[in-house]
Amino acid sequence: MRLLIAMMMHETNTFSPVPTDLQRFALGPGEAPPRGEAAIAAFRGTGTATGAFIDLAEQAGAEFELALGAHAAPSGLVFDEAYEAMSEVILQAVARGGFDGILLDLHGAMVSQSHEDGEGELLRRIRAIDPKTPIGVAYDMHANVYTDMVELAQTVAGYQTYPHVDMYGTGVRAGTALLKLLQGQAKPTTAWGRLPMIPHIMRQSSLDEPNRSIQARAQQMEKEGALCASVFTGFPHADIENAGMSVVVVTDNDPALAQRLRDELMQMAWDSRAQWVYELEPLAASVANAKTLSDFPVMLLDHYDNAASGGTMDTTAVLAEVLRQGLRNVAVFAIFDPQAVQEAIAAGIGAQVRLQVGGKMAMPLMPHHSEPIELTGVVKLISNGKYRNKGPMSQGARQNMGQAVVIDTGDVEVALISRHVEPFDVNALLCLGIDPTQKSFVVLKSRVHWRAGLGHLAGATVECAGAGACTSDYSELQFKNLRRPIYPLDAGVDWSKTSQ
Repeated sequence: MRLLIAMMMHETNTFSPVPTDLQRFALGPGEAPPRGEAAIAAFRGTGTATGAFIDLAEQAGAEFELALGAHAAPSGLVFDEAYEAMSEVILQAVARGGFDGILLDLHGAMVSQSHEDGEGELLRRIRAIDPKTPIGVAYDMHANVYTDMVELAQTVAGYQTYPHVDMYGTGVRAGTALLKLLQGQAKPTTAWGRLPMIPHIMRQSSLDEPNRSIQARAQQMEKEGALCASVFTGFPHADIENAGMSVVVVTDNDPALAQRLRDELMQMAWDSRAQWVYELEPLAASVANAKTLSDFPVMLLDHYDNAASGGTMDTTAVLAEVLRQGLRNVAVFAIFDPQAVQEAIAAGIGAQVRLQVGGKMAMPLMPHHSEPIELTGVVKLISNGKYRNKGPMSQGARQNMGQAVVIDTGDVEVALISRHVEPFDVNALLCLGIDPTQKSFVVLKSRVHWRAGLGHLAGATVECAGAGACTSDYSELQFKNLRRPIYPLDAGVDWSKTSQ
């Protein structure tokens, strides 16, 4: 048996000004996305779907080729040049032929400058070359599902946890189903559908209701015989037609069962639609509330500016409010500001510096703008920004925040970084000499993923709505292409008369 494996992952925020070129898909600055043996070395033994594909192939005694291992932090539209370069690597491998199956580690919310359905376009191109070889795909829970993403593959599985601690497990689910097909042990049949709703990301965690119960039911369906049952909450920061929620169920040669299970999950999601709506609190009130808490560390979530939703990480509203209200013993991860990083490095460790930090990236598609903040303090640490995830999310995978520094103002330690990284792993802080358990307050530019590696350390949590390229108030976003009507954006619709 010969298998082709490939990873091409990006969650695209069409409102984000952060550019997405080919280098962003590499493991670090100045590198190219790894291919072949380099990609195998990078992802073998990691808690990713690609890591699972490698293990499954070896356990089955199959020969395999890993054509590409490309993954980029969420950002704006993928440049056409990058999309074409990555696709071509995969398509060349497909054209060489001789494979019994193809396993793809994709996101499901990739939008290029020319294709709003980036994954579907890739699958269409693969099928133009090879219309027959079975394909299994692992998608992110936040996939915005289009027809070809499902119907051009034989098996589809999506993450069932958010934070995404089941990336590896999802690769196992998608890969095992495909191997059963190749070994003549199963005949996958699929049913899927979309819902007219766009759940708020701050309400999507599988640790909370309603997603906890819905994902638990999907997992139970697999224990009862479904090959794969996936509820895709969707990625809402995408001005594309099919952003939003969907369900895909794969069964063993039982289309009626697939349809029944799909309908059950869709109905559960629709019946709980009011629970997917998020209410904001004014920033000043959030920080004031944090000051009253004594269960340390208090995690202040600067969730408007989450890099894992395409945020710039250079907004300063939450940091400014923390300084204004005089919080002490604070760590901040992180402000993206390569210019300030270089200025601090030039000054050297121990130097007193006065830096204009953040607010350097314009956000023309957003209703808010962030101003730079003057930061005065001592350069406490200089780092190359490289670390490996401790886990449980994407355990063992390499991370690179680029050159980084820590500025100590006396009351607040601020991490400045040169490459976008969300702090979902404790090693993001520890590699910068910041022990979150020794801080009274920790400001994190994160929404939900932080709970994977840091949630167990939190004494309390406060959600802070600043300004950012992933603004949480969807009513402020100018959707031009999104299908309508859709809940909860459209007023005047009697949703009680709509059922799934």
